[in-house]
Amino acid sequence: MAIDHDLELMLRVRQGDAESFEALLDRHRKPLVGFFARLVRDQALAEDLAQEAFLRVYQARHRYQPEAKFTTWLYRIATNLALNALRDRKGVQMVPAGDGDSSDGGSMVEQLSDSHPTAEQGMLLTERERTIRGAVESLPENQRAAVILHKYQDIDYRQIAGILGVSESAVKSLLFRAYENLRIRLEPLLRGGQL
Repeated sequence: MAIDHDLELMLRVRQGDAESFEALLDRHRKPLVGFFARLVRDQALAEDLAQEAFLRVYQARHRYQPEAKFTTWLYRIATNLALNALRDRKGVQMVPAGDGDSSDGGSMVEQLSDSHPTAEQGMLLTERERTIRGAVESLPENQRAAVILHKYQDIDYRQIAGILGVSESAVKSLLFRAYENLRIRLEPLLRGGQL
């Protein structure tokens, strides 16, 4: 059985080891900021929420029980913070945080492309990204959270269930409905061969 390094670190944090907390922070900060940026679409808010999530982890260190993976616990805290922030900001125009396709807020196009796109290709990519981002943002909050956890954070169904506080079958159902909604919204891009 493999040893969960995060669990080991968190158990040391629970005992007061500040270096272990720093190690967890270094390991998970960037992906967590990317998760928040995709959900709340505001880079400054994403940074604040990541800081708040780690503050809550530290404050709850004495109550931490290793019943699930550390990342399940961390992303459950993060998801609750993000959903609360979204509810608090209803009606407030959010500032896009990059394109939200990578864990550091950078562009997936930058990661996949070796050459620089032409101006026309750049405009098409930007429009496509905006369309995809709009489709994901239009999903109900729980569906959006499930999609981001599954697709962008690469978290499995069991962990997502723990994060969202639902059953694994509920996660599968959420993702099925979310991907069906996305398929319908993005069908014009699929027909045009742009995806």
